[in-house]
Amino acid sequence: MRSTLLPALAVLVSAAAFAADTPPVAAAPATHHHGFGPEISGEDFRAHVEVLASDAFAGRAPGGVGETKTVEYLIAQLTRLGLKPGNAGSWTQDVPMTETKADEARSRLTLTTAKQTFAPALGPDVVIGTRSGQAALQIDASELVFVGYGVNAPELGWNDYEGLDVKGKTVVMLINDPGFHVGSTTLFGGKRMTYYGRWTYKFEEAARQGAKAALIIHDDAGAAYPWDVVQNSWGGPQFDLPPSEDPEPRLPAQGWINAATANTLFADAGLDFEALRTAANEVGFRAVPLKATMSLSLYSSSRSASSQNVIAVLPGSKYPDEAIVYIAHWDHLGRNFSGVGDRIFNGAVDNATGVAGVLEIAEAFVVQQPAPERSIVFLFVTLEESGLLGSKYYAAHPVIPLAQTVAVINLDAMSVIGPTKELVVIGLGNSTLDDIARGFAAAQGRTLVEESEPQNGYFFRSDHFNFAKAGVPALYAKGGVDHAEKGREYGLAWSRDYTAHRYHKVGDNIDPVWDLRGVVQDLSLLYAVGHALGSSREWPNYVEGNAFRTREDRSDGRD
Repeated sequence: MRSTLLPALAVLVSAAAFAADTPPVAAAPATHHHGFGPEISGEDFRAHVEVLASDAFAGRAPGGVGETKTVEYLIAQLTRLGLKPGNAGSWTQDVPMTETKADEARSRLTLTTAKQTFAPALGPDVVIGTRSGQAALQIDASELVFVGYGVNAPELGWNDYEGLDVKGKTVVMLINDPGFHVGSTTLFGGKRMTYYGRWTYKFEEAARQGAKAALIIHDDAGAAYPWDVVQNSWGGPQFDLPPSEDPEPRLPAQGWINAATANTLFADAGLDFEALRTAANEVGFRAVPLKATMSLSLYSSSRSASSQNVIAVLPGSKYPDEAIVYIAHWDHLGRNFSGVGDRIFNGAVDNATGVAGVLEIAEAFVVQQPAPERSIVFLFVTLEESGLLGSKYYAAHPVIPLAQTVAVINLDAMSVIGPTKELVVIGLGNSTLDDIARGFAAAQGRTLVEESEPQNGYFFRSDHFNFAKAGVPALYAKGGVDHAEKGREYGLAWSRDYTAHRYHKVGDNIDPVWDLRGVVQDLSLLYAVGHALGSSREWPNYVEGNAFRTREDRSDGRD
């Protein structure tokens, strides 16, 4: 199908610099003293991040004061822009949730082998919780079984549960895909992680198999983050959709153990952990009983509550029932309840930057004339850090049907290192959206590249994934690591330092050294992609043979 979008390349220039005589849009004094202009600018972007990542917003945890302040700020900014409430006259969409907090002081987990019984410390050595809603959960002497990677993939001829009955047992498994820990280029996705490698899948499959509990063995490379990220992410309140909104089966208990605990467990059971980890990567691997048991006394507090997605819409001038969705998650981890000193997870990069980016793009759409023919939905979702729950709920209750959703453009953890020679498309090659982005990137003198660490599974770790599962083409793209002036090693060093010292840590704060020239480039490009789609009859699709391709081609815009 011939693209109708190439003439829209000129939009890329106007996205970053609108007509000089366009008057700036006044800020709402009650929410911000910054005078926002109509152009996509680093100054306006930074002003949004400064508010959203401030201590006053308390880490933007769902269900608390941080949520209240964030939602109020978003509504004030969207009102200032003159957008319309997106959910049947309301700015918000209530997302029902259950909040559960494990009481680590009262709870206890023990592992028993023929050699000894030991109790790894909850937090430093193991994190575990329940999705059952039970205030008290007791598991007595549940047999432990090592199930390799915990994968059942019949289309790939792989089943770690083959011939195994795990009902009442606790499965222990590795993170990532079969083949990862031996560097296989042939098993599963080779270097690129598949959904089978994600912790969410592994717990879901263990529940389908009837396990009593599941423990994932953490390693930095396989998880793509260090142990303290696991501890910080699971140490506070945990959120779930109610069972009526989440048909997937649930385990009574699920969690992670660190590498040292795993090594002790396997050694005390008379097993060679490294040898078993290698064996788990071989075709035909069979699960191994550990000749050990787990007992758990887990005490938790829980409550039913709700959180809020925030939704605004710019109605299409000709096809208002078709939509391009810009999405960013507003939530973060809140406070570190067990820490000392700085205890607020401000989440500046993750994801105040994405929220600020969508607000900047929204402002660009408001002032650009003519208005797009298709509707543009600006969606700020909650509970991303809890397993993409806000977007999961929206996908089940969209304001415009997903069948009429042309594409979703996701902004999550924008690159703040400055201009780069490349645009990283997470999941490059999945859909024809790449071709549209490629034209705009070329106009900026940039090339499209895949993520530098596809083994980390980023395509499955952000909110666009819930749209992809429904067949909606998704673009998740941002600046790369090859800095236009300082080179690739500079960008790689920044990325590694962020993962090691700030990602899901209290150190993720706004920094005056951020170079936002690259953000302006990225936002201008993402705006241009949406503007081009909004003014065309193009229906992008996943490429032939892609797992997410569930739609037929629609060249005329109709099914």
